[in-house]
Amino acid sequence: MKKPVLFFSLAMACLAGSAEADQTPIKPFIPGSYQQILAANAGKPLMLAIWSVDCPSCLKDMAAINQLHDKHPALKIVMLAADEGDALPEIQRIVDTHKLGSMENWAFSGDNPEKLRYEIDPAWYGELPRTYFFDAGHRRDGKSGAMTLEEFEAQLAKMKI
Repeated sequence: MKKPVLFFSLAMACLAGSAEADQTPIKPFIPGSYQQILAANAGKPLMLAIWSVDCPSCLKDMAAINQLHDKHPALKIVMLAADEGDALPEIQRIVDTHKLGSMENWAFSGDNPEKLRYEIDPAWYGELPRTYFFDAGHRRDGKSGAMTLEEFEAQLAKMKI
């Protein structure tokens, strides 16, 4: 079933009104969003954490990502929920519960999640969680599966953060 982008936009607008002041709204991730994220962070290290509301391992990563954000506030961490628009209330609840609202948050939008995954990484088949680590030159290293804080730190060390 196709989920119209309009529904997603309206749902985001409703949730944005109830979000805390220090939270940024969840942005719709559409074709071109990946390049937009990279361009906005040109010349800077970046971590892209892709997760889903239905992924227990993803939820385990949330505490470590929050600690990582506290320890490395200069590191840009972008959270991307690979869920369709009807999951937006649950996405927002999880972001709020894990105190990730001050990070940049996106969620898949539209009716072709395969195209969105392919745009991020043609070699990625959708396994979650999936985390990409970009150094300042935007050379990237992708990791699938849950990670401990120590594993996140080891990846950051490779990026020279």
